[in-house]
Amino acid sequence: MSVTADADVRPVRLGLRENWPQFTLLVVVNVCVGGLVGLERTTVPLIGTETFGITSDLAVFSFIIAFGLTKAMTNLAAGVLTARFRRKQLLLVGWLLGVPVPFALAWAPSWGWIVAANVLLGLNQGLTWSMTVNMKIDLVGPARRGLATGLNEAAGYTAVGATALLTGYLATTHGLRPVPELIGVVFVAAGLALSLAVRDTAAHVALELAQRTEPLPTDESTGLRATFARASWHHRSLRGASQAGLVNNLNDGLTWGVFPLLFTQHGLGLAAVGLIKGLYPILWGLGQIPTGHLADRIGRKPLIVYGMLVQAVAFVLALALLDRPLLAGIASSLLLGLGTAMVYPALIASVSDHAHPAWRASALGTYRFWRDMGYAAGALVAGILADSFGLNATVLAAAVLTAVSGLLAAHWITEKTNR
Repeated sequence: MSVTADADVRPVRLGLRENWPQFTLLVVVNVCVGGLVGLERTTVPLIGTETFGITSDLAVFSFIIAFGLTKAMTNLAAGVLTARFRRKQLLLVGWLLGVPVPFALAWAPSWGWIVAANVLLGLNQGLTWSMTVNMKIDLVGPARRGLATGLNEAAGYTAVGATALLTGYLATTHGLRPVPELIGVVFVAAGLALSLAVRDTAAHVALELAQRTEPLPTDESTGLRATFARASWHHRSLRGASQAGLVNNLNDGLTWGVFPLLFTQHGLGLAAVGLIKGLYPILWGLGQIPTGHLADRIGRKPLIVYGMLVQAVAFVLALALLDRPLLAGIASSLLLGLGTAMVYPALIASVSDHAHPAWRASALGTYRFWRDMGYAAGALVAGILADSFGLNATVLAAAVLTAVSGLLAAHWITEKTNR
């Protein structure tokens, strides 16, 4: 069975092979999405302490809180907006909102401008990343969701890591600003231009709905309020995925702010910090290609549970090896990258498995809301703990919380095998 898109006379089919040109284009677009947020991974916490002289860790981490809150709310709104606007339209709006970001980071006259730039960055990331992952899921259909989300996240987070490495090198040779931040102009220009060539996927959603053998239950509302409640706490597996996503990104938000400060305090320079901050998302990104495929083969739950436990071990190693800071940073980054690569595509695929196509976009938006609230929660918790008890205690708290989250995922999440 096939349907025909309004602007395209070719029949619409589901599948990665059938849609590889558009899928590949969306992968490249997400490289640009990840590259833009990767600008901040190495330099911005140090801009706060060294350029603007901020002494409070919580104040330094305020840019991550602004980013996380904005991105989380945008993710939630994106699910609703897809019912009123086409995915391509929202993708383009996301890129337009990102245009000022690299310029503000490069020449901000005060820390408030950095925080404001992160509000725009959160809007940009919420719309562009949400639309690229939704469109890839639309294209491939239910059988290859794990692989599709793995490829999408691999592209984005490999770009995050590569950009973190590059900005660390540029900061060593050219200073913290403005050169490292201005490479973001390339990402914005390329992402916007490539997104103009993307075709919308509304016809693919219509085809999957037509092929769906499982009817929408008569008592299952597709509204945002009902879907939010269902994905947040009423549905056991979706609740398990949402809490795991929140803690996973809490870890990312925490390391985003804490690791540059922790390892510079122990004598590492900008290039070494850039290496540590780059390895984590690069392995996180590249690792999602095999783990996404593996999630389609062995199921979502094992990767989610063990991935969270691997992340917990990574934090323990960071503290245990801290007398050799470069080794501690590399070892913890490698394990954090591996654990997150296991978790990320499996969580998105699990949410997609348990959500009917009629409310899947809103379910994914709800999951991504909780997941990216983790950025804000991580930065807030890290700032309070670091100011009160020090950076080491903050890392230890993250290890305990992550292990508990993995155990909750094991208890709540179930597999849905009719993919």
